[in-house]
Amino acid sequence: MPKAKQSARRKKFNYTTDRKKLKKQYLKKCNPRIENSQIRNAWDDKKSMARNLQEMGLAFDPNRTLPIKKKSLLGEDKATRAPAGVVTKPYVISQLEEEAGRPEKDTKTLSSDLMEYAQYMIREHKDDFKAMARDEKNYYQDTPKQIKRKINEYKRCHPEHYDNFIKSLAAPEPMAQ
Repeated sequence: MPKAKQSARRKKFNYTTDRKKLKKQYLKKCNPRIENSQIRNAWDDKKSMARNLQEMGLAFDPNRTLPIKKKSLLGEDKATRAPAGVVTKPYVISQLEEEAGRPEKDTKTLSSDLMEYAQYMIREHKDDFKAMARDEKNYYQDTPKQIKRKINEYKRCHPEHYDNFIKSLAAPEPMAQ
């Protein structure tokens, strides 16, 4: 069987490739970016992942960290304990707990079309979801449950807007003479 031509040729140095750029790309691939800022700041590249996490007080292997009760034939339970490591960076855990304790901001919003749709349905039919499903403006032929879900989503995402809308419905409209 014939050999490939390139394997028989002598190796040539490629002057067009940027070796510095190639090394950067390789290092970036080998050492992926740590998303969490507290862990990234406390990370030591010279140490292994297990050692870094142990110094921060985090678990590398949850199966070894949590005690597992083993049942014996005699009826007494023995709890196996993982070797306790020395935590030299306890501030990482406190920062992570503080970040987890902060309330998460709800960023979900609805489109203006969906808000107008919900307002129209409430204005026309109040709480009658079956009538909403039969309405001619129900272009997508939503079922009563789907319409109810959309209205509840509108209430949840824009509570102030919804309250103002309900108040405007309850207020008697002045008659122009």
